Amino acid sequence: MSLLNKLIYFSRNVTKSADKHIVTTEENRDWEHFYRNRWQYDKVVRSTHGVNCTGSCSWKIYVKSGLVTWEIQQTDYPETRPGLPNHEPRGCPRGASYSWYLYSANRVKYPMVRATLVKAYRNAKARLGDPVKAWESVMNDAEISKKYKAERGLGGMVRADWDEMNEIIAAANIYTIKKYGPDRLVGFTPIPAMSMVSYASGSRYLSLLGGTILSFYDLYCDLPHRHRKPGANKPMSLKAPTGTIRRF
Repeated sequence: MSLLNKLIYFSRNVTKSADKHIVTTEENRDWEHFYRNRWQYDKVVRSTHGVNCTGSCSWKIYVKSGLVTWEIQQTDYPETRPGLPNHEPRGCPRGASYSWYLYSANRVKYPMVRATLVKAYRNAKARLGDPVKAWESVMNDAEISKKYKAERGLGGMVRADWDEMNEIIAAANIYTIKKYGPDRLVGFTPIPAMSMVSYASGSRYLSLLGGTILSFYDLYCDLPHRHRKPGANKPMSLKAPTGTIRRF
């Protein structure tokens, strides 16, 4: 602290309580309103998050004027059994910051596609008329293919409508099956504990086409390798993130 700030600090007019534990100053404290308003809320509701997980963690969601202001883990899980520590609080950092994602300007709300790719597809479709032939034309054009692939990670995404995106996806799948075979279609769907409808629809789609279905744990990469000692015939059990025991 500089000498000038020390002189200002120690020369302030303050009122002290009789026990000298409380000091009252005349300084402006309007800056506190921003902080207090940030943590105000109208009600608390129970909910969970869908961060591509099981959605099994219970959260207290603080709501103000219909908007989520912040969230905190619930701590009222029932006791599992005497002598066993309770599995609480449950909740990960992704859940604790979910309200930031919910209202983030970077949240993807509409189909987004690379501008170079969709422009080339539209031009090809206008020329050929058939979506599959249009996609094949784009894939076989070495210059366009190299151009849009080189732009990966650099942005350049534009908004598109759902019908056009579904058409491109379907055309790409048909093209891949015709040229390489159905087993070259590799897919991943949300985990069953998050959405059985989404999981079943994606898995059935790939199964009917003869595609390859990845496990949802392939995305997390959080399970140990299934190493066994030579000659061991006992199955290995491990705790899965969904709370189930998987035996191999």
